[in-house]
Amino acid sequence: MKCSAIVVHETGGPDVMQWEEIEIGDPKPDEALIRHTGVGMNFIDVYFRTGLYPAPTMPLCPGMEGAGIVEKIGNNVTEVRVGDRVA
Repeated sequence: MKCSAIVVHETGGPDVMQWEEIEIGDPKPDEALIRHTGVGMNFIDVYFRTGLYPAPTMPLCPGMEGAGIVEKIGNNVTEVRVGDRVA
């Protein structure tokens, strides 16, 4: 499945953020796939983008907090079900 997201490939100013089409795979065991309806941009996202703190991964999709609806679940997931609203 493809979706649009803001992606950061290198540290820098706001100009390093780009809208891109990205491929989203099925959730792995113990993971859930969430269709976000709201995403919070916080100072940690800015710190990762600028390089003040090392990002957990690169490329980075900023927005470490969010809310949405569970679309799919991987094996062993028992805490949520498809259709649940989560944050």
